[in-house]
Amino acid sequence: MTLDLTVSGPDLAVALIDLESVSKNEKALADAVETALSAYGHLQVSRFGNTVVARTDLGRDERIVVAGHLDTVPLNDNLPARRADGLIHGLGACDMKGGVAVGLRLAANLPAPNRDITYVFYDCEEIASEYNGLGKLVANRPDLLEGVFAVVMEPSNAVVEAGCQGTLRAEITLTGERAHTARSWMGVNAVHAAGDVLALLKAYEPRRVIIDGLEYREGLNAVAITGGVAGNVVPDVCTISVNYRFAPNRSEAEAEAHVREVFEGFDLVISDSAAGGMPGLDRPAAAAFVELVGGKPSPKFGWTDVARFTQLGVPAVNYGPGDPLLAHTQKEFVPEAEIVQCEEILTAWLTLG
Repeated sequence: MTLDLTVSGPDLAVALIDLESVSKNEKALADAVETALSAYGHLQVSRFGNTVVARTDLGRDERIVVAGHLDTVPLNDNLPARRADGLIHGLGACDMKGGVAVGLRLAANLPAPNRDITYVFYDCEEIASEYNGLGKLVANRPDLLEGVFAVVMEPSNAVVEAGCQGTLRAEITLTGERAHTARSWMGVNAVHAAGDVLALLKAYEPRRVIIDGLEYREGLNAVAITGGVAGNVVPDVCTISVNYRFAPNRSEAEAEAHVREVFEGFDLVISDSAAGGMPGLDRPAAAAFVELVGGKPSPKFGWTDVARFTQLGVPAVNYGPGDPLLAHTQKEFVPEAEIVQCEEILTAWLTLG
């Protein structure tokens, strides 16, 4: 398929949606993106697997990164795209082919921006972190992601959502002794012991942290409990899965230390963690962007790839068309007006003197 980057943002979004790109199946879309961008002489285009990077090299004093993922979650009877009442419906419409359409239009139509720009269109964002194309660039080609500020075009209702929370998962294992339920006094019920952990969680008071004028609210929650052997057996093992969402000014090590302190005395194993992303709204480039967008920036509740830029010392925000609450749903859509709005604001930011 050929992508025409001269059509309107909404028209381009429809074309992107109709080119199915479920995670690990992005090759056809990455091929189309690479071919389309390679037609523009002001861009240096390179390919890393199914990740496409396009850069201007004008010798500007600052460099900005604009990034968006090409993949979607699996199909759910929501292809091809459908337009109605100013909305574009379809798989990945808001998460995030509307945003990718904006990024591609910027790359094609800004031959002489006021800052050098690196555009990154990457694969495998919707699945395990080990496959994430942006993560692979961070690990192997961090030089391609250097800049003073980054915009990740995740759906945000066309408002700035700055930074993101960190996330940590832990497994708390409680042990007992099996016995027949008819003679339960001969065993120790591990599931009953879960009450002590749940009591700690119920009494827990999460932090509220102010960073760059934004309030990040933390959370510590049980998300799963597993245990039990059979309907007539006292269980000897119970595992409680806990998720901790922490403000971006707390490191992964600090987050782990905090969780271990809360559950001191319990057998706890960290199963996964990822640092948050700092907003960096005090940077001049970020301040100019926020001023153009207007309104009041919000903190990002949840983890996004802005955190990968924080690893490199590049502050980042989420900004893109579409409602994040619709992401991954069968009925997701993106307003055409928000695609146009995002493109107009980013164009102004990257061209005004």
